[in-house]
Amino acid sequence: MNHTRRTSILSVLAGTGLFLAVAGCTADADPPLEGDQGAVSLPPDDHDAESDPGDHHDDDHDDHDHDHAPEAHDTDDARPTTESAGPAPRLGVTYDGGVLVLDAYTLEVEADLPAAGFLRLNPAGDGRHFLLTDSQGFRALDAGTWSEPHGNHDHSYTTDPLLTDLVFPADHPGHVVTHGDTTVLFADGTGEIQTFASDDLAPTALPETEQLSAAQAHHGVAVRLEDGSTLLTLGTEEERSGALVQDADGEEIARSEECPGVHGETVAAGEVIALGCEDGVLLYRDGEFVKVQAEADFARSGNLAGHEESPYVLGDYKTDPDAELERPTQVVLIDTAEGTSQVVDLPASYSFRSLARGPEGAALVLGTDGILRSLNPATGEVTAQIEVVAAWEEPVDWQQPRPTLHTRGQFAYVTDPASQELHVVDLAEQAVIDTATLPVVPNELSSVTG
Repeated sequence: MNHTRRTSILSVLAGTGLFLAVAGCTADADPPLEGDQGAVSLPPDDHDAESDPGDHHDDDHDDHDHDHAPEAHDTDDARPTTESAGPAPRLGVTYDGGVLVLDAYTLEVEADLPAAGFLRLNPAGDGRHFLLTDSQGFRALDAGTWSEPHGNHDHSYTTDPLLTDLVFPADHPGHVVTHGDTTVLFADGTGEIQTFASDDLAPTALPETEQLSAAQAHHGVAVRLEDGSTLLTLGTEEERSGALVQDADGEEIARSEECPGVHGETVAAGEVIALGCEDGVLLYRDGEFVKVQAEADFARSGNLAGHEESPYVLGDYKTDPDAELERPTQVVLIDTAEGTSQVVDLPASYSFRSLARGPEGAALVLGTDGILRSLNPATGEVTAQIEVVAAWEEPVDWQQPRPTLHTRGQFAYVTDPASQELHVVDLAEQAVIDTATLPVVPNELSSVTG
């Protein structure tokens, strides 16, 4: 795979003192996890895991077609395991025919896993697995990277990625939401909701799940809060209207039907949950719902990007109810503490895969002019911009590849389907520091921490 490297992520991390080390424990390192066998050795590369500001895989589209199941493999194998000098994040990149798993620091391909049909990819919340949607449900993809506690530090390991035969069954699998220590899966075809402790997912067995259900099937979403309560959307297959919250005993404690077309969710500071509506944004905070009304009669924000340390939420902003494909040139910034919003004009349009959050909560938008813009979420001021890819046009078919933005820590990853490239942007320096040519046309993009 070809690289155009100005510097490397590893050298950037070294310069900021973010390397982790296995502190004096290589001789008596804990054995690998059961089911992962093989020699243990320390590679020369050092890795550090950065937190993800949140990418809950929200999009504008209600139909999730998964006509073919990926090619599954037995998880009870003897993959060789290597101890690394620190957590080794990995990227997942879908394409027409499978999923690539890449080292997030070197961009080297660790595995090419065949799979058929249109593929959706979400981190499972445990730092090791992705969940890949197919015709059967949510299938576990072991990215082959994890860490285990050992005294006052961790030991980190890698092995070959594997697409398993472990599936959370679901009729029309939809949104995956990770928050705190839990992962929640929503089945659009039935309204069934499965919740499990994220760290209980293993490469050889599915965890026990708690079963809930929406009143009616719809393209919905659910979030488990830290007090054990669950927020879930309200609606039918024809119309979505709002959300309710059940406490840990299943009793309803809050409800709002003031969110027409509810779609998309994210979490802001103070565990405020934001939901996108066709006339603004609905917030759940301090035990009650609060509506942030848009100025326009129709203003759809179906894709939201939050940061759990920031009170501000970034959202798309579409104002044409009749458009088959609206290419918006405005975004909305919601102040969840004040319950207010402001609309920001941009010089270029963007797509539903163009929104993300950066270090310290910066609002990031990848425009169709190829420029990645960083906005101050409190003021809407564009504070930095960098040309990452060539100008592009959003395809009409939402399943077709388009430049996609994903962030992890101080780095932004941007795919370019036209050139089959993956770019790395150092958000601290506002510079493209690495570019790799991929062997496939990339579509969706996600990551796990290791």
